[in-house]
Amino acid sequence: MVAEQTSPVLELEGVRKTFGSVTALAEGTLTVHPGSVHALVGENGAGKSTLIKIVAGLHKRDAGTFRFRGKEAQFSSTADAKDAGIAVIYQEPTLFPDLSVTENIFMGRQPVGRSRRIDKQAMVDEAQRIFDRLGVDLDPRRPAQGLSIADQQIIEIAKAISLDAHLLIMDEPTAALSGMEVERLFTVTRSLRDEGRGIVFISHRFDEVFDLSDTVTVMRDGTYIGTVKTEETSNDELVTMMVGREVTELFPKTPAEIGDVVLEVEDLNRTGTFHNVSFTVRAGEIVGLAGLVGAGRSEIARAVFGVDPYDSGTVRLNGRTIPKNRPTAAINAGMALVPEDRRQQGLILESSVGHNIGAAIRSRLQKLGLITRSTENRAAEPWAGRLQVKTAAMSMNAATMSGGNQQKVAIAKWLATDPKLLIIDEPTRGIDVGTKSEVHRLLSELAGEGLAVLMISSELPEVLGMADRVLVVSEGRISAELERSEATPEKVMHAATARHEQIREGASA
Repeated sequence: MVAEQTSPVLELEGVRKTFGSVTALAEGTLTVHPGSVHALVGENGAGKSTLIKIVAGLHKRDAGTFRFRGKEAQFSSTADAKDAGIAVIYQEPTLFPDLSVTENIFMGRQPVGRSRRIDKQAMVDEAQRIFDRLGVDLDPRRPAQGLSIADQQIIEIAKAISLDAHLLIMDEPTAALSGMEVERLFTVTRSLRDEGRGIVFISHRFDEVFDLSDTVTVMRDGTYIGTVKTEETSNDELVTMMVGREVTELFPKTPAEIGDVVLEVEDLNRTGTFHNVSFTVRAGEIVGLAGLVGAGRSEIARAVFGVDPYDSGTVRLNGRTIPKNRPTAAINAGMALVPEDRRQQGLILESSVGHNIGAAIRSRLQKLGLITRSTENRAAEPWAGRLQVKTAAMSMNAATMSGGNQQKVAIAKWLATDPKLLIIDEPTRGIDVGTKSEVHRLLSELAGEGLAVLMISSELPEVLGMADRVLVVSEGRISAELERSEATPEKVMHAATARHEQIREGASA
């Protein structure tokens, strides 16, 4: 690791930003040194994004000090920030899919040869040198279309290196990555740190914060709370700083009376995806679907709800057979599905909170074929209140809300249908620890009221903390069924990898 230098690459002190009467950032403070990874954490709505957008040139600060490489800074655009040596790596980069990897890296600043034509070979050679330097196997000539999110992020990092960026800001870069992809990204990030670049790492995942960062800054409610050395703090201390209170119960699971079978899935099959899947979910029960990424958990849930087709099998809700590939029939029977990707599948981002919550019950709200905004809002308000959606009005656009509040709206939308079964896929992905606790408490309350819940989660502590019963999916099959009292991390992971181990053993025999 490159030792911290006395002169910071970035200094923000007392930075303030308001939008009309709303204070998005009351007091932002952040100091980043060259040769270090500085984690920035806080609940959704803590002010992290506003602070970063000021650094990146998207917003101008209203007050406070902003110095970059020792000089006063005030960027009028993202181009100004890039020219100064600042690069932002988002969790879902936006590339030009029809252009090559190299063309994306050098877009707008292609080198020109003696003939005053773009020197394509020089670009390819430089891109290859950067990839070699990063230890990444990517073909500079291949089109960007079809690249994984992980490879797209590497291209953005290569772009930053080609610009000789002194500061890299990584905003939730691991949200859509697998374990191996995360480790590759971290290896690249450490190499950039060792070259003397300053790196800001934003993440809700504490294991990543402790694995990668040297220093952590915590924000809460638009205000700077404090900065600590990573090696000198703990999960509990960071959580307390983030939420302003002790969070002793992240998984507030309370006992519920388990009733009759609500969902019955029998011998569900889809070639190449899942096989002979059978299980039940009872009233008042939270059943967790666990397993490795790509095991088929979401595909099973989507098939049960009717979004995706299946080849054979039966789905019953309260004893009634649900026709396959007909989500409307599933909704009418009492099913609800909160999808994995709330932004792409769960919400209409350009629409209001009221419109989003009322979207699944529009037929009930119509009068003479019309729906008024006030009717939508009246129907939405009780659910927005119960889920503690932080919004000034039902007319607020979902796109302007934090990730945690967007997730609450996505859940409220389906609870408004008064379902008998709630299927919820990755209920707390990308939301802060305080909101996670709120979502977990809500699921426990709903189960206590008799709702059947099928929960898909990649976070093993969440599954073990919330589920009454755990179904482990491995390669499209249910490889184990564990009661809450017997479910342990070791048992779940053994079941999740059992078939993989058998395949390897057979191949080596």
